[in-house]
Amino acid sequence: MRCPKRDAQQPKLRCDALLRLPRVLTCLGLVVTISPMIFRFVRVLLIAVCLLALPYPAPAPLIYRPGEGWTYEPYGGEGNWVQTRAKDQLEVAQAAYDKKAYGLALKAARRVVKVWPLSDYAPRAQYLVALCYEATGKEEKAFKTYKTLLEKQPKITNFDAILERQYKIANQFLAGKWFKLWGYIPVFPSMPRTAKMYTDIVKTGPYSAVAPQSQLNIGTAWEKAKTMGFKTPDYPAAIQAYDTAADRYHDQPTVASEAIFRAGLAYQKESQTPDRDQSNAGRAIAKFTDFMALYPYDPRVPQAQKIIADLKGAQARGNFDIARFYEKRKKWEGARIYYNAVQSMDPNSPYAAEALRRIDQLKPRLQGATK
Repeated sequence: MRCPKRDAQQPKLRCDALLRLPRVLTCLGLVVTISPMIFRFVRVLLIAVCLLALPYPAPAPLIYRPGEGWTYEPYGGEGNWVQTRAKDQLEVAQAAYDKKAYGLALKAARRVVKVWPLSDYAPRAQYLVALCYEATGKEEKAFKTYKTLLEKQPKITNFDAILERQYKIANQFLAGKWFKLWGYIPVFPSMPRTAKMYTDIVKTGPYSAVAPQSQLNIGTAWEKAKTMGFKTPDYPAAIQAYDTAADRYHDQPTVASEAIFRAGLAYQKESQTPDRDQSNAGRAIAKFTDFMALYPYDPRVPQAQKIIADLKGAQARGNFDIARFYEKRKKWEGARIYYNAVQSMDPNSPYAAEALRRIDQLKPRLQGATK
């Protein structure tokens, strides 16, 4: 089959002509037979090329404005929300927020902050940005936006209200709300990050209405810390937070007493960890003793007394076990020291009488060792 000669005056093949191509193409003297399936594919491909070549309206949802950057504009609504004055732009943002059109409100409020950062309307716009983040479930971004606003505008009229909103957001994360990766993907709760939130609140307004409880919640967050789903409380960090609350807010008995009591409980819990550090039991006893001395009429005094008794009993048992350890290894002086500690720590414990008896038994051996 010969290749048909193409006339120079012949117009270019159109799409409809291409659709009627023969099923056998001859090229450079080689005959290539095309199967029906391949031919159908070529025909569909040619139709798609023809359709794509047709002109059609192409909206540009991304608009660039010098000094502002890129913004998304829905087709048909380009620039309707853009105003030339900060006041008018803020009104657009506020109206959109009131209608719960948070996307438009966020866009308009951010434009006020970016285009007119030094205007009187910028603080209110920044506040609207944070409100929009909060309303759309981006609490962490809202918290950071509130923080930036208070740092830039420490004399803003609604300073306390903003701190209150930050406090409520931090409480959600303390209750177990998950933080989000890149602001969108929930990953895990984080007590260290939650403690950082409360720390920021206290740092911004150390004597605000929410600061005392925020300082206490720092300690609570450290006590609730987890690693890979397992509890890994940081008692030293929690105790430091409670001590700070007791010192800074000593003129508020409710806060100070709560801080001292929580510090005592933290020491008690730490004394029960696997390492069984007896010094923590002693520190817990000291904290509860201070608590009872400073607040003798507090309803938790009986609980503190019981905890002290339990701790002293545990200390007596621990010292008794250590004394027995030394005695079995014929370390008579070490055994005597710890038996005496049992007696002095809690004379009323069930180990005290046995400790005295063993001390009497050790006396001949101690005298023999000195000779």
